[in-house]
Amino acid sequence: MLDFTWKVFSQTGNIDTYLLFKELEKDDQEIPGYQEEELAEIDFPIS
Repeated sequence: MLDFTWKVFSQTGNIDTYLLFKELEKDDQEIPGYQEEELAEIDFPIS
């Protein structure tokens, strides 16, 4: 998704597309830790 958004911005120069890219980039950097915690919880069976 980041690649597509950046490609659209680089071709159009649209500021809104750039802001969307930066927001997606920020979200992408925050998610990995969250996903690791979520996956770790899946490893433990619920009794």
